[in-house]
Amino acid sequence: MNVQGQKLTREGVSYIVKKCFKKAQQLRPDLYPNNISPHSLRHSKGMHLLENGVNQIYIRDFLGHVSVSTTEIYAKANPEVMRKHIEKASEDIIDKEDYNAEEKDDLLDWLSKKLSKK
Repeated sequence: MNVQGQKLTREGVSYIVKKCFKKAQQLRPDLYPNNISPHSLRHSKGMHLLENGVNQIYIRDFLGHVSVSTTEIYAKANPEVMRKHIEKASEDIIDKEDYNAEEKDDLLDWLSKKLSKK
């Protein structure tokens, strides 16, 4: 609610965000960009949800996107999220290692001896 007891407008929310941002920026100018908007907070929330493995369908609903393709923009914007998804998908494809560290070392020694004899 604003000072008149009415719902906050977009401008009211923007004013509050910028006012708080300027105070934080004065304390730690090295941590903050030059400008911020309420959409920056919305975008950050979407990115944090995605980075923590929340399904894009839930993020779409939370942010009020009509289409999940809008939400997919967040995944494309963050290469770390893409890397995590690729690693997760590869777990189902790549077989687990058959050898422990000692067996690998023994195998490498054996191979190097065989190659050195040639």
